[in-house]
Amino acid sequence: MAHAQGQQHPIGIYLKIWGLLFILSTASYLVDYFHFQGYLRWFLIIVFMLLKAGLIVSVFMHMVWERLALMYAILVPPLLLLVLLSIGALEANYTFFTRGAFLAPAPQASAQHMPAQHR
Repeated sequence: MAHAQGQQHPIGIYLKIWGLLFILSTASYLVDYFHFQGYLRWFLIIVFMLLKAGLIVSVFMHMVWERLALMYAILVPPLLLLVLLSIGALEANYTFFTRGAFLAPAPQASAQHMPAQHR
């Protein structure tokens, strides 16, 4: 019989991460329960969100065991975003200056230089 080759991870790791996700979700809920306000509220919400996302990506998506996939998942999207934002900024500048050159209002003539019939 041929068995599928692959890396097997103990179920205990997944249960511990699930428990930690439960604790982090509870802490995130408690931020609203205790009525934290202002920057502290947003800081705590973002910290708990990033911790949960990091655990999910690293363990449940197996990124912690695959270094090349981790590099591609972390580095490629921000680099692609920077390239697309740069292209958009160049296009925005071109459009802005083109509109200024072709659609700028004509300078108004002063009243003293206008013919008498137009006054």
